[in-house]
Amino acid sequence: MKTFHLRKEDVKRDWYIIDAKGKNLGRLASLIANVLRGKHKPVFQPDVDCGDYVVVINADKFTVTGKKLTDKEYKFHTNTPGGLKVRNLQWMIEHKPTEALALAVERMLPKNKLQKRYMKRLKLYAGETHPHTAQNLKPLEEIAKLWKVF
Repeated sequence: MKTFHLRKEDVKRDWYIIDAKGKNLGRLASLIANVLRGKHKPVFQPDVDCGDYVVVINADKFTVTGKKLTDKEYKFHTNTPGGLKVRNLQWMIEHKPTEALALAVERMLPKNKLQKRYMKRLKLYAGETHPHTAQNLKPLEEIAKLWKVF
């Protein structure tokens, strides 16, 4: 029997939608990262970009446990002396509503050349509306139930 190798021409991409309202940040980010990579497919290969598109609505209404709103820190540097900026999760949700979820997903993806391609297929929206109704979106909760994420 020959080994099957997936080519990028043979990849079929689906569109999934998930409502982040009331979902835990870490569990949601890990589920999204796995779908962006394509790990839910039987033809998954780590070196082939075979993932799907993910649309997240209410991306600023996720939940966290404990004191993470005040204790979780995001550090940025402006590359000037003394330019370290430290922001907590509560500030990120108020000023950059979708950035906290995007950073969580990005940091759960592998650090290689495919990471930017994966992130281009992630669409985050702070409200209920999105411009992707023509793509026939499937609910991502089907995969979440199989993996017992939520």
